Amino acid sequence: MNIIKTEIEGVLIIEPQVFGDERGFFVEAYNKKRYTEAGIEEEFVQDNLSKSAKGVLRGLHFQKGEWAQGKLVQVIQGKVLDVAVDIRKDSPTFGKWVSIELSGENKKQFWIAPGLAHGFISLEDDTIFGYKCTELYNPNSEVGIIWNDPDLNIDWKLKENGVADPVISEKDKSNILFRDM
Repeated sequence: MNIIKTEIEGVLIIEPQVFGDERGFFVEAYNKKRYTEAGIEEEFVQDNLSKSAKGVLRGLHFQKGEWAQGKLVQVIQGKVLDVAVDIRKDSPTFGKWVSIELSGENKKQFWIAPGLAHGFISLEDDTIFGYKCTELYNPNSEVGIIWNDPDLNIDWKLKENGVADPVISEKDKSNILFRDM
């Protein structure tokens, strides 16, 4: 397993070891001991899966207070551009974002520590996205930042991936601006 630090403390790219041959492949998707040794000591309490068509954009989501979630995310099938935004006001990288392409093919994972916002855009039809969470979903603590926030200026790589207009839920269309958090 290869761990790559990003410019944001608490955001890691994980490249698991892939064993492949003519039959297919095997990947150890999670091993508590190995991830703890890599610095991810949180306990996971909920696993989620979503399926999205190409162009579906979900996020930027986070839970506040005691319900803040860390997420270990990966793509089972398809491809996404995954984004983490530092929303910790006391962080030196407050307001910065990092992104990575995750796919069923590259099998990379993204660790997003509690206190960060998260979102992704599906770059292929029938993309299956999986994530482990460190806290249970609590709708009363959920907050969202609008995906195209002018202060964050996230490059979702829409044109490069043939997405004219992302498909966004009504709920995510009403997300707040970063400056209004």
